[in-house]
Amino acid sequence: MTGRLAAIFGCAGPVLGADEAAFFRDADPFGFILFARNVDTPAQVRRLTADLRAAVGRDAPVLIDQEGGRVQRLRAPHWREWAPPLDTVAQSRDPARAMWVRSRIIAHELRGLGVDANCAPCADVASDATHPFLKNRCYGTDAATVAAMALAVAEGHLSGGVLPVVKHLPGHGRATADTHHDLPTVTASRAELAATDFAPFKALNHLPMAMTAHIVFSAYDDRPATQSTEMIRVIREEIGFEGLLMTDDLNMQALRGTLAERTAASVAAGCDLALHCKGDMAEMEAVAAACGEQGEATRQRAERALAMRSAPDPVDIQALEAEFRGLMSGDADA
Repeated sequence: MTGRLAAIFGCAGPVLGADEAAFFRDADPFGFILFARNVDTPAQVRRLTADLRAAVGRDAPVLIDQEGGRVQRLRAPHWREWAPPLDTVAQSRDPARAMWVRSRIIAHELRGLGVDANCAPCADVASDATHPFLKNRCYGTDAATVAAMALAVAEGHLSGGVLPVVKHLPGHGRATADTHHDLPTVTASRAELAATDFAPFKALNHLPMAMTAHIVFSAYDDRPATQSTEMIRVIREEIGFEGLLMTDDLNMQALRGTLAERTAASVAAGCDLALHCKGDMAEMEAVAAACGEQGEATRQRAERALAMRSAPDPVDIQALEAEFRGLMSGDADA
């Protein structure tokens, strides 16, 4: 059973407040997302994920951003620290295997906390022009490498019972501005985009969930992809992604207007779910009012996505850690 509200929400702190629990019970969002402000100890995170699910009375998905490098909400001393993905790909003697192994270990840590969806892989193609906020979060500078690495990341997560959320559709790598602050415009031709930026996502179009990019593609129109009916058409028809499509965070300043306006425009364009990360109650109420209930197509995509959330395959984590060290040291016998 999926939630009725077409939204994913964060919460304010490490403990779920009574007012938040009441709001979530009434709103019944599809799921939740955690950030560093929600994380203290393993026991505390397990309580929080359990309380979030109890608030809606079902096994709602709980998401996090645990990419490695700068973007990892779980950090030492309680959790493993990871190099930026681009560094792991560059330094490993078998990059695809290394990315699968580290993703399987990450999934093991997440499932132990009650987190069952990770906002990864990042299938954006990096270049010299890619903004630094994104560049070392990418997996390579050509579409084939990125697709292979992203597939390994996705499969490592799925093996560990964690749903991967591929991002940022239809491709963020050409953006020279940080969408947390500005709206980038990509001027590449449709042919260039199809051959490079869109290609990894086409190779991953079978994955259960994905996140949009707040970027204008001027070869198509003048609206951010998140709010562009034409770009959602490209995602669905040309890239062929049939899974559950969420917005990137609606608080990012690449978007204009009030949160209600941003939400309504994104849903009207064809996004399945509105993602609001801040945990601010008044803002969540505005998003909830603007996004409305899930439509039938969204409910079906949500059910298919959650059906891919399985029990983790058996694994020897210590053996995987040893294998990863060997892959990164270049020792073929490790």
